[in-house]
This record gives sequence, structure tokens and C-alpha cells, in this order.
Amino acid sequence: MELFFYNKYYKKILILLAIFIILFAAVLLINITSKIYLPNIEVSDRSNGYLYIPTGSKFSDVTNLLIEKHYLIKKETYEWLARKKHYINHVKPGRYRLKDRMNNNELICLLRSGKQEPVKISFHDLRKIDEVAGIAGKHLEADSISILKYLQADTFLDHFGFNSKTAIAMVIPNTYEFFWNTNAVDFIRRMFKEYNKFWNNKRDWKAKDIEMTRIQVITLASIVDEETNVDSEYPIIAGLYINRLKYDMPLQADPTVKFALNDFTLKRLLRIHTEIKSPYNTYIYKGLPPGPISMPSIKAIDGVLNYTKHNYLYMCANSDFSGNHVFAKTLIQHNQNAEAYQNALNKRKIFD
Repeated sequence: MELFFYNKYYKKILILLAIFIILFAAVLLINITSKIYLPNIEVSDRSNGYLYIPTGSKFSDVTNLLIEKHYLIKKETYEWLARKKHYINHVKPGRYRLKDRMNNNELICLLRSGKQEPVKISFHDLRKIDEVAGIAGKHLEADSISILKYLQADTFLDHFGFNSKTAIAMVIPNTYEFFWNTNAVDFIRRMFKEYNKFWNNKRDWKAKDIEMTRIQVITLASIVDEETNVDSEYPIIAGLYINRLKYDMPLQADPTVKFALNDFTLKRLLRIHTEIKSPYNTYIYKGLPPGPISMPSIKAIDGVLNYTKHNYLYMCANSDFSGNHVFAKTLIQHNQNAEAYQNALNKRKIFD
């Protein structure tokens, strides 16, 4: 009877102990699970929850960034899991998109994976290489000064077949995706890669057929692009300038003078303007200028490659200010067209 009592007593103890262990394990499991899976990121602006981790950052830097941006709810649980998942020694720079109510596991897996969200950079209608650097510097970790430094370094650019005057020819107008932590050198390498991709066999063959290099085509296209806003005129104007090159005539392209003067607002070019001493002044110097005077559109580039064969040597803006041009084969015809345009300018009191 006594033995039975003790056995019953021990069974109760064992049951209570088992219940205690189960409860303890449950509490422990709930605690660990909450550290891992409960929401720990708060993004008030759900359209712009980005975390930018600079190159060379340490784990403590990332933590501080999360706190400064007010993204992190509980620092302790985040740091606990980061150590468990060995993130503290595997910090990767980049631009990461955080989502509201992310848990620690989702956050750390994202940051440790290095799967950053790329930035989109568009290059269109730019005139100078410093504008390219400025736009790139606004979207990348590399600042515009460091990018411009390489884009103006002839020794560096020579490896790609460019110089500081032709560097803008490397940037084909388009929208590109970059990782935010792209440095200045890698930015230029990427542009060169896209440049070579643009110049496919078909375009290279056409350039060779008209006896021009890639850079010469882009240089002429930059002039053509500045001459008109009418796409259908690109091949015609390109043909006109190619005719002048063949006859060893100066291009006498107004946009090159405006570039030399650094003033594209001029509506009326005067004789004093065309006398400026600059290798970009095609009224004085024959042939193409040292490099592009802007970033030409793809349509303008293809307009040069597919130029219209004709006998035009002269062009003048139409006196009706429609944006179109009138073309002439002889100087006499051109002078008549030019006089009509000058009279139209005078009538509108446009003197500069």
C-alpha cells in the first residue's frame, strides 16, 4: 500500500515536471520565433523604403543606418538573429528595398544575399560630358566629381579608344539599370559595353560603307541633331554635310559655332560669331570638329548611317518658322533662301 502511494506520488511529480518542461520549451520557442518572425521593420513611406549601405560599411554602420532612418523597431532581436545567421561578418554594400512589417529573418536574408534593387539612369539630350557625370552622380554611390575625373582623363580614356573631347560619344542615349554602389571606373566600363552593343555589325558595316569611324558618325550626328527637330530631315541634312566633306568644303554648321561660344540660345548668328578662334568653328576649319557637340539621338545617328544621296550643299531655316529647312544646290539659290529668312527675322525683331 505504501509502495503504491509513492509510485502515484512520483508519477504526479513526473507529470508536473513534463508539463513544466513542455511549457518552458513552448515559451522558449515562442520567444525565439518572435525574434525571428515577428515584424521588426516599419516603413512609413511605403513607396521609398530604401536602405543605402555604402562600400566598406560594418555591421554597426548598417545598424546605425536602420536606426537613423527609423526603420528598426527592436534593435536587440535584430542583432541577435544577425549574429546567429553570421550577417555581422558578411555585410554587402548596395541599395536595398525594405518593406513595411518585414521580420528579422526577411531583413537579414535580404541584406546578406546582396540582392539589391538597381537604380535607373536616363541619358538624353545632353550637351556636355559633365552633364553625364552630374546625372550619374545623383543616382550612384560614386559622386559626379570622381566620374568626371575619369571622363576627362585622356590617359584612362585611351584604353577605350576615346579622349576627353570624344568621351560623350561613348554614352548612347537610353535608360540603363545600375547597382547603386557602382564606382566611377565600372560606370565607364558599363557605358563602353553598351556602346559596343549599340554598334552592331549592321551599323559598323554602314559606317565603313560611308568611310567614317563610329566617333565620326556620332560627331556628325550631333551636328545634324542640333540643326533640326524634324526627324525626317536627319538623312537629308546628313547627306548635305557629307557632300560638303567630299568636296572639301567647310561645314559652316551654326551649332558648332554655338558650341564654341558655349551659347545655344543664339537665334541669329552674326559674322562676329563665325570668326571665333576655335577648332569647333566649322566656318573657319574644314572637316568635322574634334568631337561631338552634344549627345545625338539614336535617330540622328541612324540618319547619318542611312543618309539621303542628293546634290544639296546648302540649307537654311524656313522663313515660315515651321522648324523645317529649305535646301539648295547652288549658292545663288541659298542666298535667296537666306535673304528670305533674314527678312523674316527682321520682321519679328529677332536680332540676336
